Amino acid sequence: MAQVGALGLLPTVPALAAVSSVSAEEKNHFVAGPYLQNMGTQAVTVMWITHKNCFSWVEYGAGTYTSKREFGYSNGLIEANNRINKITLSGLAPGAEHKYRIVSTEILGYKGSKVEFGETITSPMYGFKTPAENEQEFKLVIFNDIHDRPQIIPQLLYRHGYTGNKRDYDFVVFNGDCFDWVTEESQMVEHLIKPSVDIFASEMPFILTQGNHECRGRFSRHIPAYFAYPDDKYYYAFTRGPVRFVILDSGEDKTDDSVEYGGLSAFDRYRETQAKWLEKEIESIDFKKAPFRVVLIHISPYHSGDWHGTMHCRQVFGPLLNRAKIDLQVSGHTHRYGTYNANADHNYPIVIGGGPLEGNRTLIKLHATAKELNLKMIRDDGEVVGKYTISKKNRT
Repeated sequence: MAQVGALGLLPTVPALAAVSSVSAEEKNHFVAGPYLQNMGTQAVTVMWITHKNCFSWVEYGAGTYTSKREFGYSNGLIEANNRINKITLSGLAPGAEHKYRIVSTEILGYKGSKVEFGETITSPMYGFKTPAENEQEFKLVIFNDIHDRPQIIPQLLYRHGYTGNKRDYDFVVFNGDCFDWVTEESQMVEHLIKPSVDIFASEMPFILTQGNHECRGRFSRHIPAYFAYPDDKYYYAFTRGPVRFVILDSGEDKTDDSVEYGGLSAFDRYRETQAKWLEKEIESIDFKKAPFRVVLIHISPYHSGDWHGTMHCRQVFGPLLNRAKIDLQVSGHTHRYGTYNANADHNYPIVIGGGPLEGNRTLIKLHATAKELNLKMIRDDGEVVGKYTISKKNRT
């Protein structure tokens, strides 16, 4: 993905607050990772989680060399005594192969100003390739509504994410509702991060958009610590090759005064804030000059029922998206896969992925070139249940 802006190196919540359970007796190890986020032509964010508090860094370089070293810091202090690591490598060569490994040294404690260090652990070497500056083609796959069924990730990727023995994608999108209720760190690790790392995420990045179920549960406010979001926001835009992607957060489908949330929701205000940002985005040079414009949003403003969240999305986002002349919107939420051509309500096609149950699960594959967008929605049994080919338009 094109670089989407500088990222803060500090987690958005204290790392210790996000620990579900850490055994003092258990030896330090990598709990999850490394996994890549926000890959641009010249930058990428490397993330991982350690069992115990550490000082951590990334060793990296071009080709087979790892002569460089990067760590996180804030206000002059190097990030340390934390478990969740979010380190951005910048100044990378576009369109080049890079090697890296992660290193963490346990911090045993402090004696005055002296730090007591423990054992150092090091990962194997991994590799990734940055997109070229003038990239003309890429592929991505989109999941949605996994709902705490991590087996869906390998099942769909191994069935439909390969051409021969080669992975048929450059990055992955999880378009909301990966969980039912977000209750603890181990749930995010075991149900999303680890399955992704096992297949692709140490070499290719992924995006998690917020669905309405990511808003629920006692751990939901800790989610941003585990992923790299531009400016720590769930809504943003980036350019990859010929496509400008706009990520919107549809929020909760219920009203803000719903009893389930104890009066601690402000999604109406949040969506209105996003609409103001969206109005500026669609007038930006990057948006206007992009050959293709794709919106990712969990709850579609159309064809998603008449719950409050859907209707409010329609009210605040609908007119702007029509004005923006987007080429495609990809959503989830309904658990009913479908494709919806442009009509009097929305002047762009909408694709909604299926649900988590066998026979209704889908993998959406998007292939972008300089001349056209090709989308296929594949059901878990291999049947193509949705298809679009969108040619490049002459922008005015």
